[in-house]
Amino acid sequence: MIKVGVHVSIAGSLDLAVDRAITAGCDVFQMFSRNPRGWGVLPLIEGSCEMFRSKIRLSNLIPVDHMPYLPNLASPKSDIYDKSIETLIIELDRCERLGIPYLVTHLGHHLGDGIAGGRARVIKGINRALTEADNSVMLVLENTAGEKNSVGSSFEHIRAIMEGIENQKRIGVCFDTCHAFAAGYDIRTESGISETLQQFDDQIGIKNLKIIHLNDTKADRGSYLDRHEHIGLGFIGEEGFRLLLHHPTIAALPLICETPVDDRRDDAGNIAKVRELAR
Repeated sequence: MIKVGVHVSIAGSLDLAVDRAITAGCDVFQMFSRNPRGWGVLPLIEGSCEMFRSKIRLSNLIPVDHMPYLPNLASPKSDIYDKSIETLIIELDRCERLGIPYLVTHLGHHLGDGIAGGRARVIKGINRALTEADNSVMLVLENTAGEKNSVGSSFEHIRAIMEGIENQKRIGVCFDTCHAFAAGYDIRTESGISETLQQFDDQIGIKNLKIIHLNDTKADRGSYLDRHEHIGLGFIGEEGFRLLLHHPTIAALPLICETPVDDRRDDAGNIAKVRELAR
């Protein structure tokens, strides 16, 4: 059986994210542990942590945290870079206290000063964060869509970052289907999926693939546009997702949809569509 879920809100209190995940029919869910659109963060209260952990134990759900929007680990601007690392350290600590095993992070944008410099800053920042937040939380690096100045749109770039990480046991990779397709990887045909996963294995190692962000896309292959769409309604399409969901490597991993909620379909509808295509 596949394990599929969506990104849920923490509005009201952190533990309500678990309730929302259950209501949507999730096996796994993703959340922000804080306001994702600001630098400020309220400290965790132990009672809230215990309530969250208790609901997770009772539900058997797999929780995943995602870094906020503002941090940029590749930034050449020292103030943004320093705040980004501090945010990463705080978020790793929050995951430990909440009992969340995975923290997904984007790798950032180098803002025009070159991929090598951006990559070096990402490596330095992650090494510092993993040293200061000395716990068991795994940091999961997400591939990007190849938008201008982005870091991490190719498996080769992700491998180069991973090679610089000192604590290899605490890093993994999140494969976003929309981002991969936008970056040029063919994942809507059987041969394309096999070739893409073989490239992943050759460059990164399939054992390091920990989470799938399962998203269709509003833009065609090689567009470099990060535009998520409902499962099966975009350019990857139903047949592409059927093939993906029947591939044993993909089917065995936690699948998280970051799809729209609109008058066409809601979160529960995308979960249902994934299960339908996986049958």
